[in-house]
Amino acid sequence: MPQNQSTDPGPGPDPAPRVSPPAPAPALPPDVPRKLQSKTIDDRASVIGAATGSLALAWLFYTQVLLLSGLTGFLICWYLAFVVLYAVVTAVGNPRPVVADRVASAALHAGAGLVGLSLALTLFYTLYRGAPALPHVNFYTKDMAGVPGDAPLEQGGILHAIVGSFIEVGIAVVISLPLGVATAVYMTEVGGRFSRIVRTLVEAMTAVPDILAGLFIYTTLIVAFNFPKSGFAAGLAISVTMVPIIARAADVVLRVVPGGLREAGLALGASQWQVVRRVVLPTARPGLATALILAIARGVGETAPVLLTSGASTFLNWDPFHYTMNSLPLYIFAAVRSGQPNNITRGFGAAVVLLVLVLLLFAITRWLARPRVGRR
Repeated sequence: MPQNQSTDPGPGPDPAPRVSPPAPAPALPPDVPRKLQSKTIDDRASVIGAATGSLALAWLFYTQVLLLSGLTGFLICWYLAFVVLYAVVTAVGNPRPVVADRVASAALHAGAGLVGLSLALTLFYTLYRGAPALPHVNFYTKDMAGVPGDAPLEQGGILHAIVGSFIEVGIAVVISLPLGVATAVYMTEVGGRFSRIVRTLVEAMTAVPDILAGLFIYTTLIVAFNFPKSGFAAGLAISVTMVPIIARAADVVLRVVPGGLREAGLALGASQWQVVRRVVLPTARPGLATALILAIARGVGETAPVLLTSGASTFLNWDPFHYTMNSLPLYIFAAVRSGQPNNITRGFGAAVVLLVLVLLLFAITRWLARPRVGRR
């Protein structure tokens, strides 16, 4: 075999063509969160147009076609026409979820506005009717002993009712606050089968009419044990209405406390009572203050229990265990239904004072329950 035979394999296959890299994609604009509360021109135009058109339709059909009158009925018809017209206008250029969202928003805003308007009108009317009695100093420093109801506003005052309300509510707070918090601690921290029964009773007692609390104290304390009508009996009746409110609200607040705090306290060697006293209750202090505020708001406005257990009086009484003791709600009730113009004015003035006192109690309670930052 010849040794000089060529071993060249010949021309090989063509090399693969080079592929150019793809062109870079255009940069997308950054994601910008959509502002849910922002209103476009279309939104504002829809609201204004629907409100104007519904007003015209309500006036046409309510007053001209149906020949009806009355502001309340007209406002209801206007609102119903507005909701329907607003939904139709929105559906022209928006999908169904947007229409449902705007109709629901209109209903929620109307409900909030109605509640706010009712509260504002109540406060304004009370202040307007009681304003003539407020500038007189004797209105706050004198009682109504020996003063007839039709006497001028320069005579008499509501000092006896203010003092009575403070004493009765103070007694109720001293009794109901420990009982309510202890009941909530038992339901939340101790538990067991009996706690379900206690929780059911607490929830049922929150719906008990106030007059039943007064009847309970009247029949057990005054009739059965011959205890005289007094501010102490009224305080007991008010505490019956306040205990379930404090217990129910405190139960909800204690449930919110993280379980990790309890576990950490137990892991450090503290007993269950020490964990509750040093960890759970201080953590829930603002919520417990809110529970107390809710209970005071109900107890300070009670009239029927005070009427049954204490009775009305026109003189100042500092002793809660002897003689009758008046309160602001009971004084307002008796003054407004007396039919005498000056006495009615005093009643509305007492209502203004009651509103101010409740506001002050709320502010003081929230201040006392504020978190102690930097303290141990």
